[in-house]
Amino acid sequence: MAEEELQMEEGGKKGKLIIIIIAVVVLIAGGGAAYFFLMGSDEPEPVAEEAAAGTDSASSESGDSTALVKTGTALYVAMPRPFTFNAPGATRDRYVEIKVQLMMRGSDNEEQVKMHIPLIEGSLLRTFSTANADDLATEAGKTAIRASALKAVQSTMADVSGNQTVEEVLFTGFVMQ
Repeated sequence: MAEEELQMEEGGKKGKLIIIIIAVVVLIAGGGAAYFFLMGSDEPEPVAEEAAAGTDSASSESGDSTALVKTGTALYVAMPRPFTFNAPGATRDRYVEIKVQLMMRGSDNEEQVKMHIPLIEGSLLRTFSTANADDLATEAGKTAIRASALKAVQSTMADVSGNQTVEEVLFTGFVMQ
């Protein structure tokens, strides 16, 4: 009987060892698969290259020296203060506060924008002062004022530095009371 108990203990130890080995193999395989799927490949996507080539050729064909080329890392410059103003509406005036960040590419453009923040703030204030509260209550109105702000900032930067510099005007905060 003692021999049978000894054999059962050895068999149980072997079974536990096999289960532990299988669990370790499954964990290693799962970790490798997760790494493969999360990290992806280092090869660039051909769609992005074609889109960039189309953008470069379009801007070079137009002959516009102030056209922005969308290459490089996007950099953001936040306006130091939110823009607060009263917007007239059909029934009543509304108080509006907008937090703005500007997106550009290249550290040279970032330095240009930082150097001319007071001029950009003035340009944005002129644009926002033309806003109507009824328009700002709709998504289309917000999109329109954002497009107007982008044109105003690009025009200001083109006058000062010779190129548009800013690629996008982003509203990071929008409150209307």
